[in-house]
Amino acid sequence: MKILARQLNLDLYNCSQKRLIDIEGLKNVLHNALNGVPQLVSDFTDENHFAVVGAFSDGHIAIHIYAKLRYVAVDIFTCAEESEPEELSKHIRKFFQPDKMKSTFLKRGDFGQERDMKPKIKTRVAPLRRVRNAGAKVVKKLVQGGNQ
Repeated sequence: MKILARQLNLDLYNCSQKRLIDIEGLKNVLHNALNGVPQLVSDFTDENHFAVVGAFSDGHIAIHIYAKLRYVAVDIFTCAEESEPEELSKHIRKFFQPDKMKSTFLKRGDFGQERDMKPKIKTRVAPLRRVRNAGAKVVKKLVQGGNQ
């Protein structure tokens, strides 16, 4: 089986409110992470949803931001064997600071035999701020316990 491309999709939940509207900051992160993006387009659909799309030599990235929902959907497509979409995803996660993330990794391309054409998918869901959330829950329990 010869894989021609890889696609990493991210769903970022409860992102930092201030980062959801910092388009220039996002463009800087992408520019630095990709060592310069030849084509970067922002499409403001409305005040609650917009997309940032970047094309680079190994593929492309599309980021859809839903500010009102504090949700970001990211698609990273790479077609070079040495490219690492996971590295780019780390920069994006660090920028948006989500509480929870779902990532789906797809292998794309020539799978050889027809029976091998079922896509290989790996999905992972992980809360990212366990310590902060756990602390808030402990304080809440302590306050509730003192009121009884």
